[in-house]
Order: sequence, then C-alpha cells, then structure tokens
Amino acid sequence: MGTRQIVHVESGEILIPQAKWCDGFGSKLRGFTFRRRLGSQDGLVLVEAKDNRVNSAIHMLFVFFDLGVIWVNDAGEVVGTVVAQPWRLSYMPPAPARYVIEGQPELVNKVKVGDHIQFVNPPGAEAPG
Repeated sequence: MGTRQIVHVESGEILIPQAKWCDGFGSKLRGFTFRRRLGSQDGLVLVEAKDNRVNSAIHMLFVFFDLGVIWVNDAGEVVGTVVAQPWRLSYMPPAPARYVIEGQPELVNKVKVGDHIQFVNPPGAEAPG
C-alpha cells in the first residue's frame, strides 16, 4: 500500500499530503474502523476497479469520529461529498464513483461537486500498485 497526495486541481491546494492508497479488499474493509482518533493529516483513498455507486458506498460501523468523504469518478471529477457520522450503516455517492477519499470533516468544505481531484505520488514515496 503506497500513498498519494490529494490535490484540488482548481485551487492547486494539497488537501491531504500523504493519503494511504487502499486498493485491496482488506485495506478497504479496515479503513478507519476501530481507531480512536483521526490525525490532522490522516487520509485514505479507497480505490475501486471502475465507477460504481454500490461498490463505492461506505459504512461507519466501528468508526468513532466524523469523516469528510469525497467521491471522485474515474475522470477525476468530484461527484459527491458528505460528513459521515459514526456508526451509520451506509453512505452512498449520488453518482457512480471510483475513488472514495476519507479525511478530516473540514475536507468537504474545500471542494464542490464538479471540481477535479488529482492523485500525485508524494516526493520520495513508493508508487501505489
């Protein structure tokens, strides 16, 4: 599992400097479950094989804090955002998405639907598989 910088294309702002790239079943299932706190720079990108509403849905069971969630399609376009609350059964994107970005709740205030996200290898980081 590598890391990627999450960059808001329109502003050039790095939203998350080193988000964990989760493209395997286990890493996606684990997500932020059972963690007691979320660090200020913590972030995940859950990666699906293709755009899909069902496969990019998330659960918040055993997650103890709010998460800012951004759904991004294969073209890099933001298709939905939500502040996900602990212990909720399911959140589904309003449109098909390939990438689910999870981080601090304030993350959703930095983007809007229709904006674009770029995933960049951080300097010195191993490229994700």
